Amino acid sequence: MQDLITIFLNSVFVGNILLAYFLGMCSFVAVSKNIHTATGLGFAVVFVLTITTPLNWLVYTFLLAPGALAWAGLPNVDLSFLKFITFIATIAAMVQAIEMVIDRFSQGLYTALGVFLPLIAVNCAILGTSLFMVERQYTFLESLVFGFGSGLGWLMAIVSMAAIRKKLHYADMPHGLEGYGITMVVTGLMAMAFMLFSGITL
Repeated sequence: MQDLITIFLNSVFVGNILLAYFLGMCSFVAVSKNIHTATGLGFAVVFVLTITTPLNWLVYTFLLAPGALAWAGLPNVDLSFLKFITFIATIAAMVQAIEMVIDRFSQGLYTALGVFLPLIAVNCAILGTSLFMVERQYTFLESLVFGFGSGLGWLMAIVSMAAIRKKLHYADMPHGLEGYGITMVVTGLMAMAFMLFSGITL
């Protein structure tokens, strides 16, 4: 149980998929201009990561990993080289599902997200989480916790940035830092703030 808590806290704060590894920066910078839109995309990312990370664990463990096809009488087959394309296909299917749900129940959010909603399918944070899961050899339950924690960390980061950028509209900004310049500076400061949690021990 303590291992699961450690994985969760690490994925949300110290090992934040966005602020520690800078994965998913394109949609983070583009969508964080508005709090409502950022929150909607953040929850969509949480949903996709929570579903796809354990799902990709199942796919990798029982189909792609070395010796995974022993149950089918093929113990020497290694399909791990297919993990990139297989993970992307799984992620794309989940993104398509959530896109249809948002389109059905929240037209305003669907319109506001625009092209960035289907772009979740190629968001490197989504694929990166599944690849980290394989590299770290997580169990199914650990993958589930890691996926949810990574999504929650991404949500916290983009909503925080949206709130900060809203306040920055009223700031007297130096000419050279206007727009994306100050956004990158704030992102770096947020990353350092999240890293401060590394001193916590359970």
